[in-house]
Amino acid sequence: MAKAKRGSERREDALSRERIVDAAVELLDDEGEDRLTFRSLATRLATGPGAIYWHIKNKDELLVAASDVVVARALAAIRAHATPRKAIRSIALGVFETIDAHPWVGAELARNPPPTALLRIFERIGRQVQALRVPGGAQFTAATVLGSYIISESRQNAANGRLNGPRPDRAGFLETVAAQWKDLDADEFPFIRNVANQLREHDDRAEFLAGIDLILAGIAAGSPRSR
Repeated sequence: MAKAKRGSERREDALSRERIVDAAVELLDDEGEDRLTFRSLATRLATGPGAIYWHIKNKDELLVAASDVVVARALAAIRAHATPRKAIRSIALGVFETIDAHPWVGAELARNPPPTALLRIFERIGRQVQALRVPGGAQFTAATVLGSYIISESRQNAANGRLNGPRPDRAGFLETVAAQWKDLDADEFPFIRNVANQLREHDDRAEFLAGIDLILAGIAAGSPRSR
């Protein structure tokens, strides 16, 4: 009996919560949220679904844990910067690239109440907003606007990247849309026709960071003490 118990404990230790979550991240990246079930995860882990339930009670908890792990790792990899502006740009790009690599994370960040993964991002942004010396009464708004832009644009970028399949012809797609814009009615859509060539030539990351810079410029303009 004692030997059986020790063997059981070793098997339990081998199938840790961390190992389950890591396997879930891999499955989500490979096959998407719809294919994530405890049965498919158990197959990947070479165990039974019941063993997974010992550590995680349901799929929602698993998704929350998986998104938290991915975001925490991404934020931990962001190096320190000399100025809060550079730090915010680095955080923004880190989230952008993380959601691009793990598109399912974007949907998880939209959960209500806000999951820990989103709070981690908001906390990192908020600290830099404070470092910018934004007045206390404006810090929540500044951090929220930055966070909302970062998350929404990152999610949209990930979605756009998969419109035409796993390896879309981005140049061809933009060329098609730009041509459609150029053909719009000149009186009804003068602005869109005018920027059609910019759509054809733009870089997604550069445009994303340009948006961050615009928000930071607005924060600076409204906060005399910010640097």
